[in-house]
Amino acid sequence: MREIRLRRKWENGEPAVGCWLTLPSSFSAEVLAHAGFDWLCVDLQHGLIDYAQMVGMLQAMSSQDATPLVRVPWNEPGIIGKCLDAGAAGVIVPMVNSREEAEAAVRACRYAPVGARSYGPLRARYSAGSDYFANANSTICCIVMVETAQAVDDVDSIVSVPGVDAVYVGPADLSLTLGLQPGPDNPDESFTSAIGRILEACSCHGVVPGIAGNSTTAPKRIAQGFLMVEAASDSGLLVAGAAGVLGEVRPGTDTTAQAPYL
Repeated sequence: MREIRLRRKWENGEPAVGCWLTLPSSFSAEVLAHAGFDWLCVDLQHGLIDYAQMVGMLQAMSSQDATPLVRVPWNEPGIIGKCLDAGAAGVIVPMVNSREEAEAAVRACRYAPVGARSYGPLRARYSAGSDYFANANSTICCIVMVETAQAVDDVDSIVSVPGVDAVYVGPADLSLTLGLQPGPDNPDESFTSAIGRILEACSCHGVVPGIAGNSTTAPKRIAQGFLMVEAASDSGLLVAGAAGVLGEVRPGTDTTAQAPYL
């Protein structure tokens, strides 16, 4: 089975740096797969991408070894299985707030007897290898999002679920549920305490800590001990590139516009 770069990084204790894909373009996915990121995530929750476009993006990434992930719209077994069948090496499952919801995510990612994933890896058997079924349960990445105050309160229970490979923190939704403004970071003590609690729980249970963000927050998160760190998004890179060009060509141009934080 094709090696999963993300898992290799985790096993070596090295931070895996990734990019978020929100634009429905197989070409931009291909370009970013060549850029050197360890992982790329196609966002079916908040991005502008539909399922057919996602398949094309996964195909475009396949010439490189950046790990292709998909954030599914919700913790629902049908779409989780369909994304894995299409060749995603793992899924990021949003809004996991309890042990029961984490168990449901794991079941959807694993074949029997440890899970309830239906068999039918139509593209995955080609993109990952003919031995896909024999190795899928041990290699597919099940990543649950801890992104609410409720999830933080129950984080020890969530990360103790067998089969949860990693936690992915959503700072914007976490901030919202703490009564703060959404964003990639927040200096409020309630936010920093929640981040610390998540890191501690992951360390205690041997689960990889991951987090959303950007190039400003990524070095800080790596220093904190996160091993799956978002450093950019396709839309953010587009905005930043355009602003940089305009700033050079037309000095004095307002280049403060930012792509929406996701």
